[in-house]
This record gives sequence, structure tokens and C-alpha cells, in this order.
Amino acid sequence: MWKMSRIRLIRAVTLKELIDYVRDWRTLLVIVLVPLLLFPILFVALPLLLQAEFVERQEFDLNVVIQTDDSVESLKPFLFNTEMELSWETIPLGIANLSDSALEDDRIGSGQVHSVLRLQKNIDNGTIWHYAILYDSTDERAKEAKRRLLVAVFAWEDEQVNTTLEMAGLDPYQTLDPVRWDGDSQVADVATTGQQAGFALSLFIPLIVATWTATAAMQPAIDMTAGERERGTLEALLCAPITRMELLVGKWIAVATIAAIGVLIQVVGLFLAIAMIASGSSVLGMPSIGATALILMFSSILLFAVMIVAFQLALAVRSHSVKEAGTVLGPIILLIIIPALFAQLINLEGIEFWWFLIPVVNILIALRELLTDTVVVEHVVLWAGSSLLYAFFAAWYASKQFNREDLVESIN
Repeated sequence: MWKMSRIRLIRAVTLKELIDYVRDWRTLLVIVLVPLLLFPILFVALPLLLQAEFVERQEFDLNVVIQTDDSVESLKPFLFNTEMELSWETIPLGIANLSDSALEDDRIGSGQVHSVLRLQKNIDNGTIWHYAILYDSTDERAKEAKRRLLVAVFAWEDEQVNTTLEMAGLDPYQTLDPVRWDGDSQVADVATTGQQAGFALSLFIPLIVATWTATAAMQPAIDMTAGERERGTLEALLCAPITRMELLVGKWIAVATIAAIGVLIQVVGLFLAIAMIASGSSVLGMPSIGATALILMFSSILLFAVMIVAFQLALAVRSHSVKEAGTVLGPIILLIIIPALFAQLINLEGIEFWWFLIPVVNILIALRELLTDTVVVEHVVLWAGSSLLYAFFAAWYASKQFNREDLVESIN
């Protein structure tokens, strides 16, 4: 009976905090709609943006100067196909080498000329050409001009190589490609499209989970601790017939629920985006993840959220204002993102067991394994057990902060 009454008190605190936090429709928008639509919009908008940028670059009016002292009749057809305004000059005197851009700083820097292609035949060997392209790497038009010039020069080079080989009585195809792949390389891959999709997702989903969990939990953690101290409502709550541990557990569950829901919705949004792309692609498929791996994956996300929330609550409750709490918790995100980046680089083949004992890294490596539908019982025991231990330590630290006497001090 006593336990049931304690549980009801904790549930009352949790519901009170959740209702207070989500009663504003804008909060619900951030928690639910934004994570759900983020990746579908990104996966649709990004290709459209890239296509628009490509079309815009194709429509650039580009002025290019070709500097050479030799006849380049065989190159001209390739240059004319670049759809740029071409001017022809001789190579200026006094330059150290073809890459010496000192004399072209003004023309290229001012945009009068977007790129300069210099060509010179080797004096000792008449079949060798030297070239350089002068451009401004901070100018989009100059970079586009350089790209088109390189396409032309490389195509011309291929033609020169083929011509030279044919003059020597050799077949360019047999000479330049003596070792060839037989058949379709994709058919040789024993991994299914679902396994390939799962592997691709494992390279960035853990980073998303780590970042979103830290950021999604930070604001409610601040609002339910330092925010209440600043508003003067925490004193009234502490005077209620409830222990501080029960108050902590209620707030902990509320913040963990908000963070976990946000992360899980974002993962669902990501899978929806993948499904949208896979439906129109014959190469990309939906990740093949079994029920066990899927359950463990969502469990690991929830466990990660619980651990992070406990630390954030402990640090936030020490702060006397929302501003101070934000200053304290801001760097915490970096402390999570940095190990998350390292976790992406760890080789999972023959991985050492102690990686699954390191805070933050253990959950993120676990997610990488589970996204490839790999369930290793020993690894599950290690990351789940160590994460529970860290969560209990975080809860103990948070309880110590909630039991401080100055917690009931008024903020003036």
C-alpha cells in the first residue's frame, strides 16, 4: 500500500511536469512534428537544391583565356563544347612556371576573366604537354570554369593517348585495360540491399541519436529545475507531502520521456525518408533489422536518454537561473558529440569488449551493431549493464544535488 502511494506521487509529479511542458502547441510542434518531418524534408529538399544549383552553374556566363605558344587544334573541339567565352593569348614572358598567377591577379580577382588555361608543349619531347589553370577558389564562377576546363583537358588527353597508341600499332582498349571485371560488380556483393542500407544508416544514426538526445533533454531539464527556482515555484513543490527523491524520479521520468520520444520520432522520420527514396530506387532498399535487434535498439536509445537526463538534471538544479543552467549544460553537448564522432570510426570487426564499457561510446557502438542486425549476447550484456550502472550513478549524483539545503533558497 505504501509503495503504491509512493508510485502514485511519482506519477503525479511526472504528469504535472509533462503537462506543464507540452501545454504550449509550439512545444508539441518542436517535440513531435519537427523530428518527424526533418529527414523527409531534408531528403526531398536537398536533391532539389543540388539540382537547382547544378542548373544555375550550367547557366553561368564564363569568360576564359587560353594562353599557349603552340597550335592546339586537336584541343579546340573539346574547349568549344564547354559553352564558355574563349579568348586566345600567348603565354606572358617573365613567369617562373605555368602555375605562376602573379600576372593574372587583377583580371581573375576582379571577375573580368574567370579562369586562365596555360598550355605549353615540352621542348625535349614533342608529345608531352604541360598545363596549368589559374582561378580564384573563393569565386563560384571561377571554380565552375576550372571544372569545365579540366573536363575538356582530360577528354583531350584521352584522345591524345589513344592516337599515340594507334600510331604505334596498339589497340587502346586492350593496352589500357588489360585487367577487367567480368560481369556486374553489384551482383558479386553477397550483402542484400537491406543489409547495405542498415550499414549505411549505422554510419550516422548513432551521431544523430547522441546529438538529439542531449539537445532534446536540455531545455526541459533546465525548465523543470532552474526554471522553477527562477519562477519561485520550486519552493512550493518541495513543501508538498513528497520526498525529494520522489520529486527527482518524477522529473527524471518526465524529461527522459520527452527526450526519448523526440529521438524515437526522429528515427522514425529517418526511416520514412529512406522508405520514400527506396520506393523509387532499384539500388537502395529498406534496412533489414530483425525484431530482436529493433527492440534492443529502441531500448538502448531509452537507456541512453535516461542516463543523459540524470546528469543534466543534476547540473541544472545547481544553477540559480535559466541563463546559468544554459551556460553550464551547453558544453555537455560537445562532451557527447566528440565521443560520438570517435564511435563512428571504430572498427566493429573483432572489436574489443572494453569499448562497450565506455560511457556514451558503448551505446553508440551498440546502435551501429544493431542497425546491421548483429546481436551479440556478450556485447548486449556489457553495454546494457554498464549503461545501467552509469544511470544509477547519475541518479545518485542527481539525488545528492536535490538534497542540498540551498535548493529551497529564494532567488531574488
